[in-house]
Amino acid sequence: MSSDPAPVPALPLFYRDPQPLSASTHADWRLLAGDAGFAAEAPFVPLVIGEMAAAARTYPVVFAGGDAQPLAILGLERRNLFVESGAWARDAYVPAYVRRYPFGFMATVNPDGFALAIDAASERIAREGQEGVALFEDGKPSETARQAMAFCDAFQSEAAATRTFIEALTAEDLLIDRRADATLPDGRTFGLDGFQIVDAEKFAALPDAAVVDWHRKGWLALVAAHLASLERFSVLLDRQQHVAPVSQTNDSDAADVSSQTCKSKKA
Repeated sequence: MSSDPAPVPALPLFYRDPQPLSASTHADWRLLAGDAGFAAEAPFVPLVIGEMAAAARTYPVVFAGGDAQPLAILGLERRNLFVESGAWARDAYVPAYVRRYPFGFMATVNPDGFALAIDAASERIAREGQEGVALFEDGKPSETARQAMAFCDAFQSEAAATRTFIEALTAEDLLIDRRADATLPDGRTFGLDGFQIVDAEKFAALPDAAVVDWHRKGWLALVAAHLASLERFSVLLDRQQHVAPVSQTNDSDAADVSSQTCKSKKA
């Protein structure tokens, strides 16, 4: 019998200690005002289908290698080029995955069930005192907790619709592996690996029945937005020129989008 410890599941992006929210454990907890500093080192975040078009107007939107999760690319190294001093760029779309933090959903014992969770490690959590807004009032979820539940519930529904869209892309064999490399005027090099995009030629050759079906579902517009968003890599390069390097990057240590940590069932 092996004595090796069981592998520890990877936590979702941003979350360090997600816990199911309950009145018995978190009765006195309060939510403090906060900023987007927690996302300052995130070079990409997951997207759901309902926001892909909006995100594509600001960021390159690609699909992660492996599970084909749609992603907004926010930087070319371990940095979010749209967060400065804790503030998200005013002219940039803020993905729903970012807006819902520190809340999220956790899978329950019921395979199809989820419970509202909160990241106990978030700097926005106050375990005592009167600062911030209460998560529970008289043993019941406060308005803040109810709004978080509604937001996360909508996000979960969108995640299911996103999976259906991904399955359709996969069934038509439309996704192809890609890599992005760039060199700035100062000589810095950057590489982004492990992502996929839609093959434009295969997309143009979709069967007529699929075209009609995808048009009715709004998927044709999503693919068009995705393909157009690839031009936004030039926006990232422009932003990158105006910040100091985080680390030296080269061909051997290119950022790998396929290692994104948003695959856990938690949060």
